[in-house]
Amino acid sequence: MTAPVFVVDSLEGVGPGSVVDVEGPEGRHAVSVRRLQPGENVVLTDGRGRGAAGVVVSVSGKDHMVVEPFEFPVEPEPSPRITVVQALPKGDRGELAVETMTETGVDAIVPWQAARCITQWKGDRGLKALAKWRATAREAGKQARRLRFPDVADASSTKQVAALLAKADFAAVLHSDFEHESVPLATAELPAEGEIVLVVGPEGGVARDELALFEEAGARACVLGPSVLRTSTAGTAAVALLLGRTGRWS
Repeated sequence: MTAPVFVVDSLEGVGPGSVVDVEGPEGRHAVSVRRLQPGENVVLTDGRGRGAAGVVVSVSGKDHMVVEPFEFPVEPEPSPRITVVQALPKGDRGELAVETMTETGVDAIVPWQAARCITQWKGDRGLKALAKWRATAREAGKQARRLRFPDVADASSTKQVAALLAKADFAAVLHSDFEHESVPLATAELPAEGEIVLVVGPEGGVARDELALFEEAGARACVLGPSVLRTSTAGTAAVALLLGRTGRWS
């Protein structure tokens, strides 16, 4: 079994002969929840691509662990980079989508307030929901033993999403209107590098004016297959497909 991952604010200056103090919530999880002991292996990361694999030197109190690293892995910048624009699902399905996309390997997630979204992110409720998405990405990144966690952006409007699509090297809108002219994502021509942006619509589907705006921005209407996936699972399926097709899973 691979060593557990813990997040630290920074690994700047950490090298051979260094020791790293892990405290706060991460230290509490290591000491009080996982009950790690001296001699056990762990991996520390800043979530931005840098890691420090080492051994627990000591534990004290309820939330203090000291680690001596001996290896310093680096997770390179992904290419091509995959961003999913996720329409806001109902209930806790948003966190489910973030969790599974992160574990699969998505690089960035953009919450989208689509016209047909039942869920509304407004005021304090919106801030709390965004914080949950970011916390979920962090925990799922740790669970997946990633060193580079996905960015979770602020919620975007439809116009902001269109601007993001216009700058992408490949942009697609995943939808379930099989009467609309579209191409299978499994056969669409993909770039070898750059930015891939996918839009996942809400449970009610992408509105026609939204789809028209996105196509005008350069996005292609795409389908995943003959069945209709829920918004909370479509992004994960699409990311897995792209990671295989681009060679990032080879």
